[in-house]
Amino acid sequence: MTSYPGKTLLPLSRRVVDLSKLAHNIRELKRVSRAPRFMAVVKADAYGHGVLPVARQALATGVDWLAVARVSEAVELRSAGLWVPVLLFGDVSEDHLDFLAKEEIRITLTDLEQARHLAGRAKEMGLCLKAHVKVDTGMGRLGLYRQPEGDPYTDVGAVSGMIREIRRMEGLHLEGMYTHFANADIRDKRHAGEQLAVFQSIEQHLLASGDRPDILHAANSAATMELPEAHFDMVRPGIALYGLTPSDEVDTGDIILNPVMSIESEIIQVKSVPAGFRVSYGSTHVTPTPTRIATVPAGYADGYSRLLSSKGAMLVHGQRAPVLGRVCMDFTMIDVGHIDGVKVGDRVTLMGCQDKACVSADEIAQLTGTINYEVVAALTRRMPLHYINS
Repeated sequence: MTSYPGKTLLPLSRRVVDLSKLAHNIRELKRVSRAPRFMAVVKADAYGHGVLPVARQALATGVDWLAVARVSEAVELRSAGLWVPVLLFGDVSEDHLDFLAKEEIRITLTDLEQARHLAGRAKEMGLCLKAHVKVDTGMGRLGLYRQPEGDPYTDVGAVSGMIREIRRMEGLHLEGMYTHFANADIRDKRHAGEQLAVFQSIEQHLLASGDRPDILHAANSAATMELPEAHFDMVRPGIALYGLTPSDEVDTGDIILNPVMSIESEIIQVKSVPAGFRVSYGSTHVTPTPTRIATVPAGYADGYSRLLSSKGAMLVHGQRAPVLGRVCMDFTMIDVGHIDGVKVGDRVTLMGCQDKACVSADEIAQLTGTINYEVVAALTRRMPLHYINS
């Protein structure tokens, strides 16, 4: 979106975010949660939906906490005046400590040496950092871990000892403990159950010594919907907030999720072409019969994947229009020969629904060999966000 004296210039291609659907999804997830607190994960610009409008709507719908992955995202929230508990999943350095302490951004501790170093620096600077410690119970990414004997997961006693040590460090206030599931979004929940058992064992060790942090959390979107025993003191869904399921193996039960985002554009040219007409770079598509081609001003620079070349579809007049040839940087061509009355200026839906026809993020993900998370998060700022029903 570009401002010009007296005008706001909105490109023809845009992401439309329905904030009433976000509120609905939050209410549905809160309905099934057993936890007293609810954290909304708004990292990566709220999964491509725009962090500030999403965060404001989430807080207005009863969310208690927000979570981000980068310190720049925490800065954006605080700069907008959103004074609410915020957990930072990563990206902590000495240069950030003054901001993190004064703005009460909760840091994540993932290593004992890291905790010792940050506690020492905070003490020297006269600061106290609020922190959550992350335990690696089987994800293999970040978190406290000690190799056990004869156990593929972690040495529960050793990790519990690390957490007790961290609780006593000056310069830190250990408020919470969490872990992250690697496989909660598949039908077979054995690995998630094994991770949960490790986390619960650590909790029992800390309860016995009086060192259990106040807030334990483990439930991502899939676990919020399917693993109530993992809800603890707070759930922290991400992708489900935006109306998308973590995978097609997740049983949502009676939870109804509504996709929050659609992508819309307009036709800028329609031409009638004969059989044998070559379309787009490389001439990879040759029309088998006479047809009409419509050009849409959206391409891979907007985040509409080039992998959709000759595979994807858009919606025009409530009907599917196949993508013809290669998706270009700025434009995509679609076949509208079977759709009556198509003209310049007609609305095109790249993702979302028209009448009873739909192109979902999951369909796009399947065609491009990825997941719905990437479909929405990879959309670029050149395709601006337009909000409705706030």
